[in-house]
Amino acid sequence: MFRNKEVRQFAAVFVGITAVTAAIGFSIRPAAGILMLLSAAAFWAAFFVFTKARYKRIAQISDQIDLVLHNTDRLYIGGGEEGELSILQSEITKMVLRIREQNDALKKEKGHLADSLADIAHQLRTPLTSVNLILSLLGNEPDENKRKALLREAEELLAQMDRLLNSLLKLSRLDAGIVVFQSEPIDVKRLIHTALRPFLISMELHNIDLQVRVPEGTAIEGDSDWLSEAIENLMKNCIQSVGDHGKIEIVCEDTLLFTEIMLHDSGPGFKKEDLPHLFERFYRGKNSTAAGYGIGLALCRTIIMRQGGTIAAKNHPQGGAIFVIRFPK
Repeated sequence: MFRNKEVRQFAAVFVGITAVTAAIGFSIRPAAGILMLLSAAAFWAAFFVFTKARYKRIAQISDQIDLVLHNTDRLYIGGGEEGELSILQSEITKMVLRIREQNDALKKEKGHLADSLADIAHQLRTPLTSVNLILSLLGNEPDENKRKALLREAEELLAQMDRLLNSLLKLSRLDAGIVVFQSEPIDVKRLIHTALRPFLISMELHNIDLQVRVPEGTAIEGDSDWLSEAIENLMKNCIQSVGDHGKIEIVCEDTLLFTEIMLHDSGPGFKKEDLPHLFERFYRGKNSTAAGYGIGLALCRTIIMRQGGTIAAKNHPQGGAIFVIRFPK
């Protein structure tokens, strides 16, 4: 307590005042001087007890801050007494809780980052290993046709890695918050036809029946380029699911509350255990033969949710998978 400069100054002034008043009291009457000394002693005792209690509470707050700095899970919360120190302690408790929440969030984010880096390394290692194997075979392959086939396979593997890196770059930009979405009226029919354009030849070669039903004049607010990217990722999933001679249906419904875009394919649908995890990053399902890297649906969800929409996936009662996108009015 006496380490505090203000307390030492107060004590010096108090002793000086006590000495002066006691001297004056003794000069008048000895009883008056004694009374002044007793009053000063009582006041000093009360001041000492009160100040010591305040310093004890301050020490408790200081200990709590020290515990927080050393990442201790304990959290001291004082009683419900009123006063300036109680208000200060309450505010510090709030700060401690907030810091702890942020610390926990940072730990989870660090763990997620480590897992993501491990997933990325795994996703890239497989095609890189295959490319290295192909290159080693090329050096010992005299047949020209086989050499060309190996080169085409290497090109496809490199293209897969390029698509993976592009998707990861888009996800990282979205996570970093550096993407600024435009907000403008978008004609849904034009949006869907733009997203379908890269797949038209592939669907024709695989005899996939495509049906699109969008009411004229249906519009939503958002960024057409990014929303087209999201629908493209859904279409990739549908095309991979239906295979040859499959069917994909895209239906738009415009209500007073929302605009809904539904994609329904005739594939096998989703496994029950996969449904809660479909939009998780790098999740590829329980089926070990699943194509892709588990990024497309995660990217799709991020794009749609950042623009105020929602997306869900489920199985159709009559078979196949359904993706439902909704944008509220």
